[in-house]
Amino acid sequence: MTAYGTFDPSTKDKTRPSFADWMSQTNEITRTFLAAGKVPGLINLAGGLPAPQIYPADEIAQIARQVIKDNPIDTLGYGSIEGLADLRDALAKRFSTSGVRLTADNVLVTTSGMQGLDLLGKVLLDQGDLVAGQFPTYLGALDAWRPRGPQFRNMDIHGAAFDPDAALSGAKFAYTVPNFSNPTGKLVGEAIRQKLVDGAHRTGVWLVEDDPYGGLCFEGTPPPRMLELSARMGNSEVYDGPVIYMGTVSKELAPGLRVGWIIAAPEMIGALTLAKQGSDISTSGITQRIVLGALNAGLIERLQPQLCNLYRARRDALCAAMAEHLSEWFEWEVPEGGMFVWAKARAQTMDTDALLQPAMAGGVCIAPSSVFDATGVHCGAMRMNFTLNDPDTLTEGVRRLATVLKTIDRKGP
Repeated sequence: MTAYGTFDPSTKDKTRPSFADWMSQTNEITRTFLAAGKVPGLINLAGGLPAPQIYPADEIAQIARQVIKDNPIDTLGYGSIEGLADLRDALAKRFSTSGVRLTADNVLVTTSGMQGLDLLGKVLLDQGDLVAGQFPTYLGALDAWRPRGPQFRNMDIHGAAFDPDAALSGAKFAYTVPNFSNPTGKLVGEAIRQKLVDGAHRTGVWLVEDDPYGGLCFEGTPPPRMLELSARMGNSEVYDGPVIYMGTVSKELAPGLRVGWIIAAPEMIGALTLAKQGSDISTSGITQRIVLGALNAGLIERLQPQLCNLYRARRDALCAAMAEHLSEWFEWEVPEGGMFVWAKARAQTMDTDALLQPAMAGGVCIAPSSVFDATGVHCGAMRMNFTLNDPDTLTEGVRRLATVLKTIDRKGP
């Protein structure tokens, strides 16, 4: 049983037309760890899932009841492709600062952040076009664009020799997750953000700033958004620069609402709206009204301290367990926020692809690094999630993984 049910991309009934070629380019590792939550007793350290107990069910239920009663046409009928006008206005106001002025013309509401990634591929990518991606990168983005048949260039934005103009040159767009990156948990500093923005302005390449984790900050304050850094360089009253900013309520409110947004130059919003027309016509009116009600009520701001306290404690528990049980095999940095720890193997011979199945047999699922590499060859690290499980479960998952590693070491090559 895979994440796609009983579907196997390699199976082709000779009496029917074959499936599209890109479907054979997906990998078993992704499908395996996405399906891990269905395996009884398996501790899932692989996914990027919020803690279910934090969902504000009562508050959302109250908002839903009121918005359906007060706005039956908006909530139960078809809506505009661009999104609910009041929500677009609210998002424009929320992300405007003294350095960046936004209007509803800068905002498209999407059906989750994943739809935003898919729409970007639709409007920007033809077969063989180049995408420059922060390395390692979010596997969902790679999956969203793979059907378009692009080429990928890995960008080591933290490297001492990073040259943004060379990295962006020839690309249709560059993709980044600067706040507590998926998968590494790294926070990109302001100097690197400025280099990326400068490079985008010089080359004309679109620069995607995907920001699902910015609100999950445990220490300090993240640097200014690249959207704001870009706006400071422009002369237009309304933002029309190269940065495409993406957000979602999935990590700070509830993923089941499936509401996200894209903030960009009006010309980009117009193109994305045209692509969305052939995707879902419009995002759910009920969930848009719920999100608007939650924003107006300050629900995210009220939840944020509780959420960050919970996740900080879980991060600390995971890192403490790793220090006790895994330091012989891996090294890592403690992230300042987000949902992930990126563990790099000490030995060059470590293959985390090969570790996945023994780990699952031992009762724990990890995310090997190859799925976060567009080329699929980087096998010397793994992503560990700390938000889903409580501290005791995290500790037990790490202990199980250490047991597997010791068994492998005893068997030898």
